[in-house]
Amino acid sequence: MKKLLFIVIAVFAILMVVLAAVPYLFKDEIFNKLDQELAKTVNAQVYYDRDMLSLSVFKNFPQLTAGMGEFGIKGNPPFQNDTLVHLGRMQVDLDIWSVIFDDNPSLKGLHLLDGEIYVKVLEDGMANYDIMFETEEEEVEEPTPSAFQLGIDLIEVRNLNFIYDDRSLDYIMVLSEMNLEGSGELTTDVYDLDLSGGGNIVNLSYEGIEYLTKKKMTIDSKINVDLNEMRFAAKDANLTLNEFGFGVDGFLAMPADDIEVDVRFNGDNNDFRSVLSLVPGIYSESFQDLNTSGEMDFSGMVKGVYNESSFPAFQFNLNIDDGMFQYPELPRPVQHVNMDLTVLNESGNLDYTSINLSKFSLEFGNQPFIGSFMLKDLVNYEMDAKLKGTLDLLEMTAIFPLEDMELKGRLAIDVDAAGRYDTLSGEIPKIDAEVSLSDGFIKSNAYPAPLNNINVKAMALNKTGQMKDLTVNVSSFGFELEEETITGKLLIDNLEALNYDFSIHGALDLGKIASILPLEEMVLEGRIQADIDASGSYEAIEKKRFNQLATSGELKVSDFYFADPEYPQGIRIHEASTEFGPQAIQLSSMDARFGKSPVQANGTLSNYMAYLLGEAGQELKGDLNLYSSNFNVNEWMTDSEDADADTTSLELVALPANIDFRMKVEADRITYDNLTLEDASGSMHLKDAVLRLEGFKTKTLGGSLAFDGSYTTRDILHPSFDMTLDISSLGVQEAFQSFVTVRAFAPIAQHVTGNFSTKFSFSGLLGQDMMPVLSSLDGKGLIRLAETAIRDSPLIQGITSITKLNDAATLRLKPLNISAEIVDGMLNIAPFELQLWDYPTRIQGSTGFDGRINYLVAVDVPANKFGSQINNLVSGALGTDLSNTTIPLAFNVGGSYNKPQVSLASADNLESYLANTLKNRLTNEKENVQEQIAAEFKAKEDSLKQEISEKARVARDSVEKEAEKLIESSKEKAVDEVKNLLKGFTNRKKTAEPEKSNPE
Repeated sequence: MKKLLFIVIAVFAILMVVLAAVPYLFKDEIFNKLDQELAKTVNAQVYYDRDMLSLSVFKNFPQLTAGMGEFGIKGNPPFQNDTLVHLGRMQVDLDIWSVIFDDNPSLKGLHLLDGEIYVKVLEDGMANYDIMFETEEEEVEEPTPSAFQLGIDLIEVRNLNFIYDDRSLDYIMVLSEMNLEGSGELTTDVYDLDLSGGGNIVNLSYEGIEYLTKKKMTIDSKINVDLNEMRFAAKDANLTLNEFGFGVDGFLAMPADDIEVDVRFNGDNNDFRSVLSLVPGIYSESFQDLNTSGEMDFSGMVKGVYNESSFPAFQFNLNIDDGMFQYPELPRPVQHVNMDLTVLNESGNLDYTSINLSKFSLEFGNQPFIGSFMLKDLVNYEMDAKLKGTLDLLEMTAIFPLEDMELKGRLAIDVDAAGRYDTLSGEIPKIDAEVSLSDGFIKSNAYPAPLNNINVKAMALNKTGQMKDLTVNVSSFGFELEEETITGKLLIDNLEALNYDFSIHGALDLGKIASILPLEEMVLEGRIQADIDASGSYEAIEKKRFNQLATSGELKVSDFYFADPEYPQGIRIHEASTEFGPQAIQLSSMDARFGKSPVQANGTLSNYMAYLLGEAGQELKGDLNLYSSNFNVNEWMTDSEDADADTTSLELVALPANIDFRMKVEADRITYDNLTLEDASGSMHLKDAVLRLEGFKTKTLGGSLAFDGSYTTRDILHPSFDMTLDISSLGVQEAFQSFVTVRAFAPIAQHVTGNFSTKFSFSGLLGQDMMPVLSSLDGKGLIRLAETAIRDSPLIQGITSITKLNDAATLRLKPLNISAEIVDGMLNIAPFELQLWDYPTRIQGSTGFDGRINYLVAVDVPANKFGSQINNLVSGALGTDLSNTTIPLAFNVGGSYNKPQVSLASADNLESYLANTLKNRLTNEKENVQEQIAAEFKAKEDSLKQEISEKARVARDSVEKEAEKLIESSKEKAVDEVKNLLKGFTNRKKTAEPEKSNPE
């Protein structure tokens, strides 16, 4: 018996050793197989740390546990910069007996720990989660049921962030620190998913409107999943936001493109405290200490179909009865809070949504506020609103304390409005409203003096409901700061004629105001003295009856300085004086510094009243004279204050359509990109989103430059320009260093010394970096080269390496004219003649925007220049006289300028070429050979042009896609901001290893 027991124990021990050793003996084979399967099925980059892989039998025995560390999935283009999934650890639990004995293992647990899931859907519907390779469908008579059991005992999510960014719906949802547990029979088409847990709602936005931010959430629900109908139903589900709890019953279904929904909500914990938890300013670390009382009731429903043309009907009801809250350390409560709110839409058409706040009241300390609001729909805008109350600001800060700031004053509000808003019929609600602030006082700890004697008295009155009978009268406003006062008034009467009477008088120190009312990340200094009176009507402005307008006064600015993160260079106005008249604002003088650039200016701004008060589309007109002794454009085109900074960060400037602005510019020196312009002058005209440059003249690069042109952003995806240049005696070397077009289309310029002149017109697209898109350029003109020299040119070296005629490093050229044309980003040079080593030479060909060249160079060389090479060929040829014979050498030049491919046009080597040429000379076949060479070159050139044209089209498409990406980047930026908020919102610690899937 002992022997048998010993054998059993030994066998059991051996079995345990084998079970412990098998995972480690076969781990590499297992995960190599895993890599192979992932490569076959997943169209994305899957990564994990093999050093953090684990297989264990004993951890959750009788379950086999497999774990991965630092597991993630990163998308392929266009999602190469987006990580779909990243997990600190993932664990899978399998039934060990099903692994050993069954054909298909049974999954018992799934654990996702410490990570982030980022789901992204583009505007065209393409999604980064669509990562599985498509499989060919095979016709089978009957599908074989799967034996794989996915009845998971536990689905566990710990410390997981989730971002859903749907550009097609303009919808963003960001959740953080999600901790969830669930289970369900996932292999069936219909099953129940038990789900419980919670986390944080960082942001939930739809069409640019934030609906929820910084809320804690919990969920406890059983969801019935029907995959056949894509129907998800919940019964007695419980949700909470902060402490606001509610139940949910109903379903959401997506059987096709439409979304069907039938959901009802009801309040769970019916106390006033739960509603307060949704108020960001109140729900803080001290919320637990808040004293509250009062009752709340919440209910609602959403029912119908959502698609592009319809919206579900909905109703939400919120009732608060005698609410109260007070912080223990503060003397005053907010009490007697009552509200009865219904938001209703029975039609499913959002235009027929009604809002009925039939009752609203509360008391700040002993000061009551009472009001109501009704909006019948969003079609006729029929409304009825009332609000009345008086608020002591000092008492309010006893309820809602403001850090580092003291407030005083008495705010009184009495508003009664009823009627409909319809601009076509000239109807507006009848209104009788008064708002006043008396003895206002603001003091910040950042500045010793207060903003004192703040007084505002305003009223709005309309007894008939017609626009022409509305009066808005701010009869007085003003404040005092260290014995300096600002006072003013504003009267607007009759919205149809738009009569106005406005005045403002006094002095204001902006630096003091910025200290009392801090401006985030902004520097503001300076003093403004205003004495302005204006009265008249928009009707008189529209009919140009300026004699009916009374506008006078002046505005003086001194020692002004402004800077913020977008304009770190800063704008400083030492002194500026502006006079106001009925037709225009006259800038009589301005002495300023834009960044490091000094600027003096004067001019006028006209039609400003129509622009400010009139209907959309009114033009603001301006005429400005600007002078600078040294203006650095680079400082304003980059993110750097360094004057030598490169301009790789230039950004497209969108031009406004309703501004008609002329500006004359004079500058002793302008620095733009790597160009220095001296004695610059000209004018600019901005109108209808087109900026025109007219009559610009300057000296640069040792010569003079004059140009006219235009730039437009009417089509923001295809910003375009055109330019006509008149260049005289510009240095070739300097032009190569300064102009990207010269570097691209005339790379030989880097080896040319001397000057050139040209009259050249060209046009094309601009990239989002404000630089020309070379593949889009079209243009033509005449280039005149003065006496120049070519030194160390690889092209010339390629020719001399074949002919051995001349190995001089420098080649001097006499003045010549070159006719050129650019089509689809390809520079075509018409045939031109010059002297190459005193030999008559003819050159023609093209250079593509991608740097490829294709030229035919024909040189007539006296036969006797070839010496012994030619003598050996003609020996024995009776009657041969070479004294007046020339050899026409023809070269094909391809490749790129720096790596040219030079070859003889009609032979493999020079000796055979000379022999064929002499033979043709003797048989008078010279013309036929040249015609053949020209025809072969043209065929090659036509082929290259077609290839370059297609490449240019692809390049332009790429630029357009880049523009679309940059336009889309505003949305990316919004998501990045939310991600940054997510980082600040969480303080995540590594989650402990998961427990057993079935810890019974």
